[in-house]
Amino acid sequence: MDGFIEVFYRSIIFLIVLFLTTKLIGKKQISQLSFFEYVSGITIGSIAGEAITGLEKNYLQGAGAIILFGIVTILVDVLSLKSKYFRDAIEGKGTVIIKDGKILEDNLKKERYTIDELSALLRQKNIFKVTDVEFALLEPRGNITALLKKENRPLTPKDLEMKMPNEKEPQTVIMDGNIIEEGLRASGKGRGWLYTELEKLGAIIDNVFIGQVDSYGELTIDLYDDKIQVPAPQQRPLLLATLKKTQADLEIFALSTECEKSKAMYKKNADLLQDTIENLSPYLNG
Repeated sequence: MDGFIEVFYRSIIFLIVLFLTTKLIGKKQISQLSFFEYVSGITIGSIAGEAITGLEKNYLQGAGAIILFGIVTILVDVLSLKSKYFRDAIEGKGTVIIKDGKILEDNLKKERYTIDELSALLRQKNIFKVTDVEFALLEPRGNITALLKKENRPLTPKDLEMKMPNEKEPQTVIMDGNIIEEGLRASGKGRGWLYTELEKLGAIIDNVFIGQVDSYGELTIDLYDDKIQVPAPQQRPLLLATLKKTQADLEIFALSTECEKSKAMYKKNADLLQDTIENLSPYLNG
């Protein structure tokens, strides 16, 4: 019985030591690992397991060993930041496996990857044909970076010379039916505005699972009750429709008047409003 109690206490102690050591090492230890970080992680885990169950050992020595490996890992990270040669030696270098649309079989064999494994990595990037790839690099941490051939790349607004608005991070203002004051302040809104918008959407705050304010200042919500349909925000589409109607009215006025001065005035303002509509359309199209 005493042995179980000792294991319990050691487990709690080393759980805390491992947690603090991992926090000290940083996020890299729990993300994609380099070779050294992989070895370090296994070693720290092995030391912890041995120290917890090895009742005849001094558990302070085990804790010291874990802390030592944590410090070594941090030192390796610091040296990697300061020296490219050291970083390449510890973390490895990327290997080109597709160049100019052709697979480099020698490099693939060097990394001990089969064509099936290469195809699986490409499929993770939603690439299903190797012939669609212009260039591919096998990164040191095992993932692949691929550049599609120009004719296979998706069109972007830039390719079509379309102006697109900059978007900011959406602010969560409601979560689990509760108002998040920090998000409300960051969005520049107040409780009065929030209740007004909820009323427009026909929702009550207690039924809102999450509510966010986007970069346009519009509230979008997801309700607990999925049977209730929430209408999409209409402020921007309505504003765009109003601008278009006003511009059309100005053109009609220009055509219907016989006064040349008034005709020129209506035509000038119609053109100005048309330019405004073209500039604002990316922001107002919803």
